[in-house]
Formats: sequence, structure tokens, C-alpha cells
Amino acid sequence: MDTQAHPHNSTYAPIGIFDSGYGGLTVFKSIKETLPQYDYIYLGDNARAPYGNRSFETIYQYTFQAVEWFFKQGCPLVILACNTASAKALRSIQQKKLPFMDNPDNRILGVIRPTTEILGTCTNTGHIGILGTHGTVQSNSYPIEMSKFWPGVTVHQLACPMWVPLIENNEHNTPGADYFINKYLDELLAADNKIDTILLACTHYPLIQEKIEKRVGPSIKILSQGDIVAQSLQQYLQRHPQMNARISKNSTLDFFTTEQPDNFNSKASLFFGNEVNASNVHFSSGY
Repeated sequence: MDTQAHPHNSTYAPIGIFDSGYGGLTVFKSIKETLPQYDYIYLGDNARAPYGNRSFETIYQYTFQAVEWFFKQGCPLVILACNTASAKALRSIQQKKLPFMDNPDNRILGVIRPTTEILGTCTNTGHIGILGTHGTVQSNSYPIEMSKFWPGVTVHQLACPMWVPLIENNEHNTPGADYFINKYLDELLAADNKIDTILLACTHYPLIQEKIEKRVGPSIKILSQGDIVAQSLQQYLQRHPQMNARISKNSTLDFFTTEQPDNFNSKASLFFGNEVNASNVHFSSGY
């Protein structure tokens, strides 16, 4: 639990990036490419993934533990690069006065709001499809946020429970995966044939984006979240110079996982695009 990234360095103040597993690495990859000068810590709670089918209370507890850990590492800013955690835990954590938050100016950001802020600009028909986990879909976070920014846009959601396990087991390039990719896409488009924009509201899904694009054809725009979140973070730091000044800038990357690092490292490079060398963090199951 108390594994420290750079305990010897009091000026180390990285941006924390959290995901239930590997998917957040696709967001992290875009953030690192857009903002390479910052220090980053990535934590994947792989030992307890996937979050998609867990209860609100469980996801809240797991996410709370992770956020607590990040602040103890000296992170002034934590990004929940996980749609399920953003949907089910972010607001509750933001609204509580957290005992471990030494600095009330520390911040936690999610991926849903920056995505919905721009989503309405991407459609011509005013019909958008959202593909995600059961947890994200059941939370209704996307339709709720979309109704605030884009009340005229029709949103149709669909849970794709088979996609994450196929990707995490490196089966997503097989003919068996094609069956499940096509099944969900056909179901979504049958429910609303005016959809011209589909959001991949799970950070694993960029790994099958090419297959999705091939299935739906060029008339439907497929959006993944990495670049959206990276650009939003860049704008956030420009708007908040005090936060920007608190974050250390040595271009260091530290990776942590709650499972065996060897296992994490072998899969993580698939999502991140570069070799990853993680350390283990253990969270007690009690709370």
C-alpha cells in the first residue's frame, strides 16, 4: 500500500493516471504525446479488474483507495482514465472532504465530461451511439451529461460485455472476436439507423477501432477518447496556471499495478505502444 514512487524527492509532483486495468494506457499514451514534459504515475488496479460489472459501492471504494494512494505519492492532479470509475465514483469523491487531501487545491478529473463537451460538435444527424461497459451504460452518465451540453442530440447506448475480455486476452484479432464486434455494432445501428457518430466509451476499445470502422463504413465517425482527454487536459492546465506550476516536469513515467508486474508489463505494452516496467502496489481488501 505504501509503495512510493520517488520518496526521496520532495519536488516530485506528478500527474496521477488511474484505470481499473490496461485501458487507461490508451488515454495515457495520448496525454504523454501531447504533454511530454510532465511527470506521470500510472496505476492499474488489475488485481480487481474489470470494474464494468461491479456495484457502485465497490467501484467507489476501489477508486477512493487509488485516489488516496495517488495523493500520498504527491500528485496534485489525478485523472480517472476509466469510464466506469468516472461514471460511478468521480462525483462522490469530488463532493466529499477527503481526509487524506493535504491540499484542498488538489483535483480529480474524469473522462466523461471532457468527452461530452465536444461530442455534440461531431454529429450532423444529431444521433450519437455510445458503446461501453455495463457499469458505464447503467450509470447513464453519458446521456445525463449530453443533455446538459447538447439537449437536442439523441443518444443511444449499448453495453458490449465481451469486448474487454477479448482484448485483455489478446483475442481481439481473431475471427471469433469479429463475431462479437459485428454483433454489438449491428445491434446499435438497428436500434437507431440515424447514428452518424459512435463514441468508444471504454478505453480498451481503441484496440479494435480499425475493425469497428471497417464494419460500419466511412459514413459513421468513430471517436476514441485519448486525444479528446489529452487536449482537454492541456486546456485545463492553461486555464489553471497555479495547478500547472505545482506539477513537476522531468518527463518521468512510473507505472504501478495491483497484480504481478511481469503479467502487467507483458500486456501493457500492447495498449501503451512502448515497453512498460511496473512495480506492485497492494491494497488491502478491507476498507
